[in-house]
Amino acid sequence: MNTPSPLTLRMHPADNVAIVANDGGLAAGTRLPAGLPGAGLTLLDHVPQGHKVALQDMAAGEAVRRYNVPIGYALQPIRAGQWVHERLLQMPLARELEGLPMASLGAPELPPLEACTFEGYRNADGSVGTRNLLAVTTTVQCVAGVVELAVQRIKAELLPLYPNVDDVIGLEHSYGCGVAIDAPGAEIPIRTLRHISLNPNFGGELLVVSLGCEKLQPQRLLPPGSFPIVDQRQPDAGPDTVCLQDAAHVGFMSMLDDIVQRARPHLERLNARRRETVPASELVVGVQCGGSDAFSGVTANPAVGFAADLLVRAGATVMFSENTEVRDAVEQLTARAATPEVAQAIVRELGWYDQYLDRGRVDRAANTTPGNKAGGLSNIVEKAMGSIVKSGSAAISHVLAPGEKLRREQKGLVFAATPASDFICGTLQLAAGMNLHVFTTGRGTPYGLAACPVVKVATRSDLARRWHDLMDINAGRIADGEASIESVGRELFQFLLDVASGRQKTWAEQWKLHNALVLFNPAPVT
Repeated sequence: MNTPSPLTLRMHPADNVAIVANDGGLAAGTRLPAGLPGAGLTLLDHVPQGHKVALQDMAAGEAVRRYNVPIGYALQPIRAGQWVHERLLQMPLARELEGLPMASLGAPELPPLEACTFEGYRNADGSVGTRNLLAVTTTVQCVAGVVELAVQRIKAELLPLYPNVDDVIGLEHSYGCGVAIDAPGAEIPIRTLRHISLNPNFGGELLVVSLGCEKLQPQRLLPPGSFPIVDQRQPDAGPDTVCLQDAAHVGFMSMLDDIVQRARPHLERLNARRRETVPASELVVGVQCGGSDAFSGVTANPAVGFAADLLVRAGATVMFSENTEVRDAVEQLTARAATPEVAQAIVRELGWYDQYLDRGRVDRAANTTPGNKAGGLSNIVEKAMGSIVKSGSAAISHVLAPGEKLRREQKGLVFAATPASDFICGTLQLAAGMNLHVFTTGRGTPYGLAACPVVKVATRSDLARRWHDLMDINAGRIADGEASIESVGRELFQFLLDVASGRQKTWAEQWKLHNALVLFNPAPVT
């Protein structure tokens, strides 16, 4: 059996560290061959896969550079060939949000990509869905158990009668009562749930289940004028609502029967819809990382960034997010803003989140997880540099606050400000109008969303092999030398069009791997 040759990867010629790409890492005493970063060096330590090896001697206090950015400062002298890990590094201070370059980069105009289409579902409000789903909105967590059983019955009894409807889902969440609903910040979870209910994949159909006594009443969640009227015979009636405390409900089964029967007309209207050819400009694609490792910024995220540029060139909308995972790259973001106003909006959202973390006395170093560190990411600075590359190279055209919904004219690359938590980020991107999701992972996660197809991209071939029925795209081939960033990016772009058209199902869809919605609630509870 042939032993693979040592392989190290360096992101920029000025970097004084490289990462080890070999499965299992490299043993102490390994000599790096010619043609690699660090050629001729002998490793002084065992360096795990994805972790950094020093390419030169560094004095105490000297900057350790990756992506041509100081990701830390040596706490002690580091010798060439030594394993460089978090315990050897002092993390740089966060960049102040003043004196930043504002729309200074002048990002080049990307040439249009013509004649790109997919097969989608047109909605009355002009948006387009990639799936045809009936969603049951809940106003309060108290009704979640009832809705879960009702959805099971709808799937078993009714869904087979409506073959053009993809699925029925309950929008469960933990909000609605026991909260300071008028406190500053309470508008975020309320508008998030409202806007999720209007996601393009739900076709404008609204079936709401309320308990009756909750603080978040249906009229507050979905006030008149906030949703498309499907039944023009009752234009002022508001959304179709089942109130469990209604006197008409006698016994538990009557509650279930009411929800099931109320679903019928919604299913009939959804079933009458058909896919039609629409331009790729109708795609709203959210991109996100989870279970990241040192390869995220080398393979998967650059490939997603290439695909993001293709989507923007096709006129689509691409959203990137995760406040704490872009905060240390704020200079790059404000410089890429299309206008000074967009740059100021980036600063506003990141500054608001800084204050939110300060109130909770949360240090930004808390972002990197044990899995991130095991995968070679020493701190949030290194993680941030690898995270932002999935946004591609286009100018940032718009900024959304948490829970806000995209307007039809907001195309191009959008920064949707969200916490970095996978589930909160995905929930907020759904609220913004996402109809297709891309999720990169290095350590692996079975993350999925019921409301939207999730395309999973593996950063490493080892993960793609082991989780062969969970990962849709293997970007690890880039590190293996079997593919380029461009080729994987183009493969992903075509796969997205196929998934959006219903020609392909993602693994998460096939297994029905769906995480619960998690609403971001910065307001205090009562």
